[in-house]
Amino acid sequence: MGRIPALPRRAGSASGIRVRLAGTVIDSPRADRAATVTIAVLAVAFALFFVLPLAGLIVRAIEEESTWSLLKEPQVRQALGLSLWTSTVTVALTVVFGTPVAYILARGRFPGRAFLDALIDLPIVLPPTVAGVALLTAFGRRGIIGEPIEAWTGYAFSFTTTAVVMAQLLVAAPFYVRAAKSGFESMDPQVERVAYTLGASRVRTFFRITVPQAWPALLAGFVLCWARSMGELGATLIFAGNLEGKTQTMPLAIISAFEGSSLGLAGAIALSLILLVVAFLVLVVFRMAGRWARWT
Repeated sequence: MGRIPALPRRAGSASGIRVRLAGTVIDSPRADRAATVTIAVLAVAFALFFVLPLAGLIVRAIEEESTWSLLKEPQVRQALGLSLWTSTVTVALTVVFGTPVAYILARGRFPGRAFLDALIDLPIVLPPTVAGVALLTAFGRRGIIGEPIEAWTGYAFSFTTTAVVMAQLLVAAPFYVRAAKSGFESMDPQVERVAYTLGASRVRTFFRITVPQAWPALLAGFVLCWARSMGELGATLIFAGNLEGKTQTMPLAIISAFEGSSLGLAGAIALSLILLVVAFLVLVVFRMAGRWARWT
Protein backbone atom coordinates (compact mmCIF):
# COMPACT_ATOMS: atom_id res chain seq x y z
CA MET A 1 0.00 0.00 0.00
CA GLY A 2 1.09 3.57 -0.69
CA ARG A 3 2.35 5.65 2.10
CA ILE A 4 0.06 8.45 3.35
CA PRO A 5 1.94 11.71 3.01
CA ALA A 6 2.61 13.56 6.20
CA LEU A 7 0.60 16.69 6.78
CA PRO A 8 2.78 19.73 6.31
CA ARG A 9 2.92 22.31 9.03
CA ARG A 10 1.19 25.51 7.94
CA ALA A 11 0.60 28.78 9.64
CA GLY A 12 -2.81 28.64 11.22
CA SER A 13 -3.23 24.86 10.98
CA ALA A 14 -2.75 24.48 14.72
CA SER A 15 -5.70 26.79 15.36
CA GLY A 16 -7.99 24.61 13.28
CA ILE A 17 -8.65 27.06 10.45
CA ARG A 18 -7.74 24.74 7.56
CA VAL A 19 -5.41 21.87 6.68
CA ARG A 20 -4.01 20.58 3.40
CA LEU A 21 -4.43 16.87 2.64
CA ALA A 22 -3.00 15.47 -0.59
CA GLY A 23 -3.08 18.90 -2.20
CA THR A 24 -6.72 19.66 -1.21
CA VAL A 25 -7.65 22.52 1.12
CA ILE A 26 -10.15 21.42 3.79
CA ASP A 27 -11.97 24.18 5.67
CA SER A 28 -12.56 23.59 9.35
CA PRO A 29 -15.92 23.96 11.18
CA ARG A 30 -14.68 27.28 12.55
CA ALA A 31 -14.42 28.70 9.01
CA ASP A 32 -17.90 27.37 8.20
CA ARG A 33 -19.35 29.07 11.27
CA ALA A 34 -17.66 32.36 10.36
CA ALA A 35 -19.09 32.21 6.85
CA THR A 36 -22.56 31.37 8.18
CA VAL A 37 -22.51 34.25 10.66
CA THR A 38 -21.34 36.67 7.95
CA ILE A 39 -24.11 35.62 5.57
CA ALA A 40 -26.71 35.84 8.35
CA VAL A 41 -25.61 39.35 9.33
CA LEU A 42 -25.72 40.55 5.72
CA ALA A 43 -29.16 38.99 5.20
CA VAL A 44 -30.59 40.55 8.37
CA ALA A 45 -29.14 43.96 7.52
CA PHE A 46 -30.61 43.79 4.02
CA ALA A 47 -34.01 42.69 5.37
CA LEU A 48 -34.03 45.51 7.93
CA PHE A 49 -33.45 47.98 5.11
CA PHE A 50 -36.90 47.01 3.78
CA VAL A 51 -38.67 46.44 7.09
CA LEU A 52 -37.67 49.59 8.99
CA PRO A 53 -39.19 52.16 6.56
CA LEU A 54 -42.50 50.30 6.55
CA ALA A 55 -42.42 49.93 10.32
CA GLY A 56 -41.63 53.63 10.67
CA LEU A 57 -44.61 54.52 8.49
CA ILE A 58 -46.97 52.39 10.55
CA VAL A 59 -45.63 53.67 13.89
CA ARG A 60 -45.85 57.28 12.74
CA ALA A 61 -49.41 56.73 11.52
CA ILE A 62 -50.38 55.40 14.94
CA GLU A 63 -48.66 58.27 16.76
CA GLU A 64 -50.27 60.99 14.63
CA GLU A 65 -53.68 61.67 16.15
CA SER A 66 -54.93 63.38 12.99
CA THR A 67 -54.07 60.49 10.66
CA TRP A 68 -57.42 58.76 10.85
CA SER A 69 -59.46 61.95 10.73
CA LEU A 70 -57.59 63.04 7.59
CA LEU A 71 -58.87 59.95 5.81
CA LYS A 72 -62.26 61.71 5.77
CA GLU A 73 -60.91 64.88 4.15
CA PRO A 74 -62.46 65.68 0.74
CA GLN A 75 -59.05 65.82 -0.96
CA VAL A 76 -58.13 62.37 0.34
CA ARG A 77 -61.50 60.89 -0.59
CA GLN A 78 -61.36 62.43 -4.07
CA ALA A 79 -57.84 61.14 -4.65
CA LEU A 80 -58.78 57.68 -3.41
CA GLY A 81 -61.96 57.58 -5.49
CA LEU A 82 -60.16 58.77 -8.63
CA SER A 83 -57.37 56.24 -8.15
CA LEU A 84 -59.82 53.37 -7.70
CA TRP A 85 -61.90 54.44 -10.70
CA THR A 86 -59.03 55.03 -13.13
CA SER A 87 -57.20 51.87 -12.05
CA THR A 88 -60.34 49.79 -12.58
CA VAL A 89 -60.92 51.30 -16.03
CA THR A 90 -57.27 50.73 -16.91
CA VAL A 91 -57.42 47.08 -15.90
CA ALA A 92 -60.67 46.55 -17.82
CA LEU A 93 -59.15 47.99 -20.99
CA THR A 94 -55.99 45.98 -20.45
CA VAL A 95 -57.91 42.71 -20.12
CA VAL A 96 -60.00 43.41 -23.24
CA PHE A 97 -57.10 44.41 -25.47
CA GLY A 98 -54.15 42.78 -23.72
CA THR A 99 -55.49 39.22 -23.51
CA PRO A 100 -55.64 38.69 -27.31
CA VAL A 101 -52.19 40.24 -27.66
CA ALA A 102 -50.78 37.91 -25.01
CA TYR A 103 -52.37 34.89 -26.68
CA ILE A 104 -51.02 35.86 -30.10
CA LEU A 105 -47.52 36.31 -28.67
CA ALA A 106 -47.74 32.93 -26.93
CA ARG A 107 -49.17 30.93 -29.84
CA GLY A 108 -48.46 32.89 -33.01
CA ARG A 109 -45.44 32.70 -35.27
CA PHE A 110 -45.28 35.72 -37.55
CA PRO A 111 -42.76 38.29 -38.80
CA GLY A 112 -42.12 41.01 -36.24
CA ARG A 113 -43.22 38.90 -33.27
CA ALA A 114 -39.94 39.42 -31.41
CA PHE A 115 -40.14 43.17 -32.03
CA LEU A 116 -43.72 43.34 -30.73
CA ASP A 117 -42.74 41.29 -27.69
CA ALA A 118 -39.87 43.66 -26.89
CA LEU A 119 -42.03 46.72 -27.56
CA ILE A 120 -44.59 45.61 -24.97
CA ASP A 121 -41.83 45.03 -22.42
CA LEU A 122 -40.31 48.45 -23.03
CA PRO A 123 -42.60 50.43 -20.65
CA ILE A 124 -41.58 48.10 -17.81
CA VAL A 125 -37.97 49.31 -17.97
CA LEU A 126 -38.74 52.79 -19.29
CA PRO A 127 -38.71 55.61 -16.68
CA PRO A 128 -42.34 56.72 -16.09
CA THR A 129 -41.39 60.34 -16.74
CA VAL A 130 -40.18 59.38 -20.21
CA ALA A 131 -43.49 57.61 -20.79
CA GLY A 132 -45.29 60.81 -19.78
CA VAL A 133 -43.25 62.91 -22.21
CA ALA A 134 -43.91 60.36 -24.97
CA LEU A 135 -47.66 60.56 -24.33
CA LEU A 136 -47.52 64.34 -24.32
CA THR A 137 -45.70 64.50 -27.66
CA ALA A 138 -48.16 62.04 -29.18
CA PHE A 139 -51.52 62.94 -27.62
CA GLY A 140 -50.90 66.40 -26.16
CA ARG A 141 -52.52 69.54 -27.52
CA ARG A 142 -49.58 69.97 -29.89
CA GLY A 143 -48.89 66.26 -30.31
CA ILE A 144 -48.74 64.48 -33.62
CA ILE A 145 -52.10 62.80 -32.89
CA GLY A 146 -53.60 65.05 -30.23
CA GLU A 147 -53.45 68.27 -32.27
CA PRO A 148 -55.47 67.03 -35.29
CA ILE A 149 -57.97 65.30 -33.01
CA GLU A 150 -58.51 68.50 -31.03
CA ALA A 151 -58.86 70.50 -34.27
CA TRP A 152 -61.43 68.03 -35.56
CA THR A 153 -63.43 67.27 -32.39
CA GLY A 154 -62.47 70.05 -29.99
CA TYR A 155 -61.42 67.50 -27.36
CA ALA A 156 -57.95 67.54 -25.76
CA PHE A 157 -56.59 64.44 -24.05
CA SER A 158 -53.95 66.07 -21.87
CA PHE A 159 -54.74 67.21 -18.33
CA THR A 160 -57.98 65.25 -18.16
CA THR A 161 -59.12 62.11 -16.37
CA THR A 162 -58.76 60.32 -19.70
CA ALA A 163 -55.08 61.27 -19.65
CA VAL A 164 -54.75 59.58 -16.25
CA VAL A 165 -56.14 56.35 -17.69
CA MET A 166 -53.87 56.59 -20.74
CA ALA A 167 -50.80 57.09 -18.57
CA GLN A 168 -51.72 54.16 -16.34
CA LEU A 169 -52.49 52.00 -19.36
CA LEU A 170 -49.10 52.60 -20.96
CA VAL A 171 -47.17 51.91 -17.77
CA ALA A 172 -49.23 49.08 -16.22
CA ALA A 173 -50.62 47.05 -19.14
CA PRO A 174 -47.32 45.27 -19.91
CA PHE A 175 -47.42 43.59 -16.49
CA TYR A 176 -50.71 41.90 -17.38
CA VAL A 177 -49.65 41.01 -20.92
CA ARG A 178 -46.42 39.45 -19.66
CA ALA A 179 -48.19 37.35 -17.01
CA ALA A 180 -50.95 36.29 -19.41
CA LYS A 181 -48.42 35.30 -22.06
CA SER A 182 -46.59 33.11 -19.54
CA GLY A 183 -49.89 31.49 -18.58
CA PHE A 184 -50.78 30.69 -22.19
CA GLU A 185 -47.27 29.37 -22.89
CA SER A 186 -47.48 27.00 -19.92
CA MET A 187 -50.48 25.23 -21.47
CA ASP A 188 -50.21 22.19 -23.70
CA PRO A 189 -51.37 23.25 -27.20
CA GLN A 190 -52.51 19.68 -27.79
CA VAL A 191 -55.50 20.29 -25.49
CA GLU A 192 -56.74 23.04 -27.79
CA ARG A 193 -56.16 20.89 -30.88
CA VAL A 194 -58.28 18.11 -29.38
CA ALA A 195 -61.10 20.60 -28.80
CA TYR A 196 -60.86 21.72 -32.44
CA THR A 197 -61.09 18.13 -33.68
CA LEU A 198 -64.21 17.62 -31.56
CA GLY A 199 -65.92 20.49 -33.37
CA ALA A 200 -65.39 23.35 -30.93
CA SER A 201 -64.81 26.76 -32.49
CA ARG A 202 -61.71 28.78 -31.70
CA VAL A 203 -63.72 31.28 -29.66
CA ARG A 204 -65.46 28.56 -27.66
CA THR A 205 -62.18 26.75 -27.09
CA PHE A 206 -60.52 29.94 -25.92
CA PHE A 207 -63.16 30.81 -23.32
CA ARG A 208 -64.04 27.29 -22.20
CA ILE A 209 -60.59 25.67 -22.17
CA THR A 210 -57.74 28.14 -22.64
CA VAL A 211 -58.84 30.86 -20.21
CA PRO A 212 -59.72 28.47 -17.34
CA GLN A 213 -56.36 26.72 -17.73
CA ALA A 214 -54.44 30.00 -17.71
CA TRP A 215 -56.65 31.66 -15.09
CA PRO A 216 -54.08 31.79 -12.24
CA ALA A 217 -51.60 33.65 -14.46
CA LEU A 218 -54.34 35.95 -15.73
CA LEU A 219 -55.38 36.74 -12.16
CA ALA A 220 -51.80 37.47 -11.14
CA GLY A 221 -51.38 39.80 -14.11
CA PHE A 222 -54.71 41.46 -13.33
CA VAL A 223 -53.63 42.20 -9.77
CA LEU A 224 -50.18 43.45 -10.78
CA CYS A 225 -51.66 45.73 -13.43
CA TRP A 226 -54.19 47.17 -10.99
CA ALA A 227 -51.57 47.75 -8.30
CA ARG A 228 -49.17 49.40 -10.76
CA SER A 229 -51.99 51.67 -11.91
CA MET A 230 -52.76 52.67 -8.33
CA GLY A 231 -49.14 53.64 -7.72
CA GLU A 232 -48.43 55.36 -11.04
CA LEU A 233 -46.92 58.83 -10.64
CA GLY A 234 -44.40 60.06 -13.21
CA ALA A 235 -46.32 59.62 -16.46
CA THR A 236 -49.54 60.88 -14.87
CA LEU A 237 -47.88 64.01 -13.50
CA ILE A 238 -46.44 65.01 -16.88
CA PHE A 239 -49.34 64.06 -19.16
CA ALA A 240 -52.36 64.61 -16.90
CA GLY A 241 -51.08 67.12 -14.36
CA ASN A 242 -51.94 67.38 -10.69
CA LEU A 243 -55.42 68.90 -10.70
CA GLU A 244 -57.34 68.27 -7.48
CA GLY A 245 -60.57 66.39 -8.09
CA LYS A 246 -59.76 65.87 -11.77
CA THR A 247 -56.36 64.24 -12.25
CA GLN A 248 -54.95 64.08 -8.72
CA THR A 249 -54.54 60.42 -7.84
CA MET A 250 -53.25 59.22 -4.48
CA PRO A 251 -49.52 59.38 -5.34
CA LEU A 252 -50.01 62.92 -6.65
CA ALA A 253 -51.92 63.85 -3.49
CA ILE A 254 -48.91 62.68 -1.47
CA ILE A 255 -46.67 64.94 -3.55
CA SER A 256 -49.06 67.85 -2.96
CA ALA A 257 -49.03 67.18 0.78
CA PHE A 258 -45.27 67.67 0.84
CA GLU A 259 -45.50 70.77 -1.34
CA GLY A 260 -47.68 72.64 1.13
CA SER A 261 -51.28 71.51 0.66
CA SER A 262 -53.69 71.50 3.58
CA LEU A 263 -53.05 67.81 4.20
CA GLY A 264 -49.47 68.26 5.38
CA LEU A 265 -47.21 65.45 6.53
CA ALA A 266 -50.03 63.71 8.39
CA GLY A 267 -52.07 63.58 5.19
CA ALA A 268 -49.13 62.14 3.28
CA ILE A 269 -48.77 59.47 5.96
CA ALA A 270 -52.48 58.65 5.79
CA LEU A 271 -52.40 58.30 2.00
CA SER A 272 -49.22 56.24 2.16
CA LEU A 273 -50.82 53.94 4.70
CA ILE A 274 -53.73 53.30 2.33
CA LEU A 275 -51.35 52.44 -0.50
CA LEU A 276 -49.39 50.19 1.86
CA VAL A 277 -52.55 48.25 2.71
CA VAL A 278 -53.37 47.97 -1.00
CA ALA A 279 -49.86 46.67 -1.71
CA PHE A 280 -50.19 44.08 1.06
CA LEU A 281 -53.53 42.86 -0.29
CA VAL A 282 -52.05 42.66 -3.78
CA LEU A 283 -49.18 40.56 -2.45
CA VAL A 284 -51.62 38.20 -0.71
CA VAL A 285 -53.70 37.74 -3.87
CA PHE A 286 -50.56 37.26 -5.96
CA ARG A 287 -49.28 34.54 -3.64
CA MET A 288 -52.69 32.84 -3.61
CA ALA A 289 -52.74 32.87 -7.41
CA GLY A 290 -49.32 31.24 -7.44
CA ARG A 291 -50.45 28.47 -5.09
CA TRP A 292 -53.59 27.98 -7.16
CA ALA A 293 -51.43 27.55 -10.25
CA ARG A 294 -49.38 24.83 -8.53
CA TRP A 295 -52.50 23.01 -7.33
CA THR A 296 -54.08 23.02 -10.77
